[in-house]
Amino acid sequence: MLCAACAAVTLHMPAQRRTDLWFAVVLTAFSLVVAVESWRMPRLAELGVNPMSAPGLTPGLLALVLVVLGIALLWRSLRAPTAPDDTATVVEGAADDPPARATWPRALLALLLCLVYALGLLGRLPFMWATGLFVFAFIAAFSFDRARPMRALGGALLMAVAVAASVSLLFEQLFLVRLP
Repeated sequence: MLCAACAAVTLHMPAQRRTDLWFAVVLTAFSLVVAVESWRMPRLAELGVNPMSAPGLTPGLLALVLVVLGIALLWRSLRAPTAPDDTATVVEGAADDPPARATWPRALLALLLCLVYALGLLGRLPFMWATGLFVFAFIAAFSFDRARPMRALGGALLMAVAVAASVSLLFEQLFLVRLP
């Protein structure tokens, strides 16, 4: 029934909004399933395990965040004004967007950075260092500003330090997970 309703709504939508709508539906449905299954996981209270280290806590929290983001994307895709075709849709910042063919190299670079992090850095460096290097490289690669290189690299460095420290503290102190 939901698919039929989405199909009816998408008939006169521009391609980008149609893609957003379908992605929002899939993301929300998948995230709800993950949240329910995380809730059903054993709590391990009978073994005296701290509730903050229950195996379903992190996936459940991430799933709830993704549910909220999926609903927000769904709402945004349904609220945007309709246009007769894709060319009439004006999105803020669309003039700065790269053409579709330029997204493949960016996607491959993101994949390469993730593989270097997962296969090359984790386990060879302390978690905080590996994560900091990954975040710095990712931000520097995708948001480098040639007009202000020091500001861009300084911002990437600050973000990398903040993310590496906060993720490490969150998992080690709150979730009681030993990181590699």
